[in-house]
Amino acid sequence: MAFQKAVKGTALIGGGAIATVFGLSQFSQYRNKHGTFVHVQAAEAVTVPIKNHYPTREEQILALQTTSEFDVLVIGGGATGCGCALDAVTRGLKTALLERDDFSSGTSSRSTKLIHGGVRYLQKAIMKLDFEQYKMVKEALEERANLLEIAPHLSAPLPIMLPVYKWWQLPYYWFGIKLYDLVAGSQCLKSSYVLSKSRALELFPMLRKDELVGAIVYYDGQHNDARMNLAIALTAARYGAATANYAEVLRLLKTTEPASGKERVCGVRCRDVLTGQEFDVKAKCVINATGPFTDSVRKMDDQEVPNICQPSAGVHIVMPGYYSPDNMGLLDPATSDGRVIFFLPWEKMTIAGTTDSPTDVTSHPIPTEEDINFILNEVRNYLSVDVEVRRGDVLAAWSGIRPLVTDPNSKDTQSISRNHVVTISDSGLVTIAGGKWTTYRAMAQDTIDAAIQAHDLKAGSSKTIGLQLQGAEDWSPTLYIRLVQDYGLESEVAQHLASTYGDKAFDVAKIAQVTGKRWPIVGKRLVSEFPYIEAEVVYGVKEYARTAVDMISRRTRLAFLNVQAAEEALPRIVDIMGKELKWNEQKKKEELEAAKKFLYYEMGYKVKSDQLTDSSEISLVPSDIERYKKRFHMFDKDKKGFITILDVQRVLESISVQIAENTLHDILNEVDLNKNGQVELNEFLQLMSAIQKGHVSGSRLAVLMKTAEENLRQRVVIPVDRSGGGL
Repeated sequence: MAFQKAVKGTALIGGGAIATVFGLSQFSQYRNKHGTFVHVQAAEAVTVPIKNHYPTREEQILALQTTSEFDVLVIGGGATGCGCALDAVTRGLKTALLERDDFSSGTSSRSTKLIHGGVRYLQKAIMKLDFEQYKMVKEALEERANLLEIAPHLSAPLPIMLPVYKWWQLPYYWFGIKLYDLVAGSQCLKSSYVLSKSRALELFPMLRKDELVGAIVYYDGQHNDARMNLAIALTAARYGAATANYAEVLRLLKTTEPASGKERVCGVRCRDVLTGQEFDVKAKCVINATGPFTDSVRKMDDQEVPNICQPSAGVHIVMPGYYSPDNMGLLDPATSDGRVIFFLPWEKMTIAGTTDSPTDVTSHPIPTEEDINFILNEVRNYLSVDVEVRRGDVLAAWSGIRPLVTDPNSKDTQSISRNHVVTISDSGLVTIAGGKWTTYRAMAQDTIDAAIQAHDLKAGSSKTIGLQLQGAEDWSPTLYIRLVQDYGLESEVAQHLASTYGDKAFDVAKIAQVTGKRWPIVGKRLVSEFPYIEAEVVYGVKEYARTAVDMISRRTRLAFLNVQAAEEALPRIVDIMGKELKWNEQKKKEELEAAKKFLYYEMGYKVKSDQLTDSSEISLVPSDIERYKKRFHMFDKDKKGFITILDVQRVLESISVQIAENTLHDILNEVDLNKNGQVELNEFLQLMSAIQKGHVSGSRLAVLMKTAEENLRQRVVIPVDRSGGGL
């Protein structure tokens, strides 16, 4: 009864605010209803022909070298840069794009994976009567609807639960979420709703029960960010944009106008990172869309210009899928330090984040143990005491740099803008900075509009609203069934291909290798527990992947899901890429080492190794120490004080079990702290202690030795696959 009264009572709260927002939203709904037809027209009005296939990277480099002058040259291959290229080329402008690393290698692949308007920004807009914040939320909600429409294979609506633990919070949060729905207007994905305590626990059984009052569920979008970024880049390439990754801008080219004597930016000097070749690319307009590196390009234009980028680091972690329901996220609206934490299902895993702290600009941001533990502690606050949140269950961790900006056109240059900012320097360099993933298309539209006006380019209005991205045209939710029926792929693999490549999944299936098994007929997996197949590596090279890091982090998402799985897949990935790209043995070795370094520092592998070191404390009770010593000595029959591969093989042979020697080497190497080819008793006890404390989970050696001990009596097969344990 009290629950119902609390909900009904909220109808009387904030009537004036609701009326105000409702009035604004009614106008927006009117515009959206009439805009639907405009959206269709805009997409159909593209007169630039689209090619069936995009050019090879070599053809793109040649186009950059031989084109006398482009209309627009974009620096930066993130979401905004690729969005600018797509917007420009579909208006009929001759367009080029240069990215010094890989497409989406920076912030655009390291997001929370949400397509959202920003509930917290709406709260600030209402509390502070900030119309600019309101407009930003409104724009983001419009762009959310468009993005879900133009790439349905890569994105989908996601319900997010906001648990409530105080009665007075229920009407407060209900009011705020209903305003969020209201601002979205006709583009509201699904209406939010209130849940009783019992229903909330039914939908999210991992939730902490104590003092739970109820919950509110609202809807936002979720996507595969790196693949979405790549889809934008590939679509631009198919429309004729000369796009190239691994093409670094060294300096800006300038010319002096005869009439005014002013210097104007007229292109760039760039270097093909893969070959070392340098060449000039001329353009009427150069656009700086480099995210956190905005100021470095601005200083190429003018050394004296003040910085406008205020970089902020956001760390995320990935945990096993059992930490969250398959289709329900969680929002912690007020963490211990006032930040917001999301806890979301993603790619059958669970993603948690983000933090928000000042940082230096770097191409290789590293997640810290402090940030990882902060997120884990916040997660513990919301999950049931029955769920042990273990440090060892962190499968991957990464840091992304959010490029917040101060508006140089504002009188208060110290205030950070949450919206995007477009500026044009005296020499004509156009800079787009700030904003968020969701609004990349609107940011690109504003940027190209400004470029056309500033440089007197001949082009019409933007055509990208409703313009479908690579893979969306013939996609349907049941497309994966055809992949299973026509090619003999596993259902899980087929669903993965359909949701990653859309209607281009058939191109991947066509080159999938025969397994030699009764089922599946084709599709050899890179690692057993993930649906990525070897054919994706071959196809990834066609999608401009040029390094092993490209493949494990952005063509597939293995590095973001489980760094140990990514490391296991690396040798095979390097072999396949080596064949496609004609790498010699030295190049393959370099790629393998570079990818391992990437996993170690940028994806959280380092913090895994820090959990188990030769100085790790052994905190076991005497009875446990004796039990583990007996287990160890079962393998160390000669009382050497250490075990080797030969010792393990001997025990396994005695119970008629065979495991490949290279697999055994990998299993022991996970625990061999001093890397001397053997596991000492102290190392084994440190491992078992770390497992008990939750710092390490899923150790294959621990599972193998325990199971072998039991199987000396029972004689059953020992499992050696990873159990899902993490960092």
